[in-house]
Amino acid sequence: MSTPAEHLSAVVRDEGRRVLATLVRTTGSFAVAEDAVSEAVVTALAHWPRSGVPDNPRAWLTTVARNKALDIIRREAGRTAKEREAADLAVLNQNWSESDESSIADDLLRLVFTCCHPTLSVEAQVALSLRTLCGLATSDIARLMLVPEATMSKRLTRAKKKIAAANIPYRVPDSAELPQRLDAVATTVYLMFTAGHLGGETLVRPRLCDEALRLARLLIDLMPDEPSLQGLLALMLFTDSRRATRTDESGGLVRLEDQDRSRWNREAIEEGARLMDSALRRNDSRPSRYTIQAAIAACHSTAATYADTDWSRIVVLYDALAAVENTPIVALNRGVAIGESQGPAAGLDALDAIDSLGGHYLWHACRAVMLDRLDRAEEARNARTTALALDPSPAERAYLRAQLAPSSHPVRQRREET
Repeated sequence: MSTPAEHLSAVVRDEGRRVLATLVRTTGSFAVAEDAVSEAVVTALAHWPRSGVPDNPRAWLTTVARNKALDIIRREAGRTAKEREAADLAVLNQNWSESDESSIADDLLRLVFTCCHPTLSVEAQVALSLRTLCGLATSDIARLMLVPEATMSKRLTRAKKKIAAANIPYRVPDSAELPQRLDAVATTVYLMFTAGHLGGETLVRPRLCDEALRLARLLIDLMPDEPSLQGLLALMLFTDSRRATRTDESGGLVRLEDQDRSRWNREAIEEGARLMDSALRRNDSRPSRYTIQAAIAACHSTAATYADTDWSRIVVLYDALAAVENTPIVALNRGVAIGESQGPAAGLDALDAIDSLGGHYLWHACRAVMLDRLDRAEEARNARTTALALDPSPAERAYLRAQLAPSSHPVRQRREET
């Protein structure tokens, strides 16, 4: 049984982004919304231990946050004209009165498009969306986007100021405006899904994954003929089909080769296959990066056993992906696939050819796998020690520590492909 404070922490993590999205719509201000939600959380921490957690904690937080927003607007109005106070309060009350259940449910989609306005850089769009939509810490966003935390903090601050200065509207854009926002919105939804699988104290955060899947389906509803969105949802479904087997009973990481494939979600795999085939038919000459990644994920999801995985095809697909998105992470995954298909020496050579990931824990962890299989135990240990020092997620940190335990026999660790 969780304590009220623990329950509140879960609510803030899983529902707080919805509360924030609603407050951004009703106030028209990121700053007011964030301050109001923060004050609502403080109020809940003071009252819930005595009064108990409400039956509908999200509604409770939203109502309190709305009242806090009114207080904030009144405080600001006291420094300016009374007319401004009346106008701001009228807008807030009108927006709130129009907030039925369906509008609240779509606030996250509106927020994603607000964050992904083309006046912001793509990097800033994605970072701000992850901060507001997922409630991710700045350090987590920096880790996902491979930049220093200080750089990410400045990027977020600049993005919020630019939205306020440009008076960017809080809405889903017209159909003519959708294409120019497609890439950033799709990237945001996929990173939201990735954060649900790879971030936080637990390896998998189901509600975050479910929200990303819901948003991906809403995007397809908006643009039903867009093959990259079909590829995106296919990729997410293939990956999510393995959700129940990614952790053991204690929440520890379970490697792909050790997962019970009979527990994989066959409906999700079949839906993913249909979407991937449709995306390829619509754009088979230049498939999007998400469609290619979906094809890679399909190689894992459709293999009867780990030994049946077609690693040679995966290498070819990573070559195709590199032609579309030639990033260090793509090269890292390609190196892992080469190690599986051509042997650990070839895999280590491919990994060592990547000279830009020395500060990323995954590069060292993947090298450790190849070094283990080459019987270079001391070098493998040093690589894992370095990986631990480079801020992996809690679940991955626990796994690396287990590998370094004196009683632990080196095993073949493989990074799960997505």
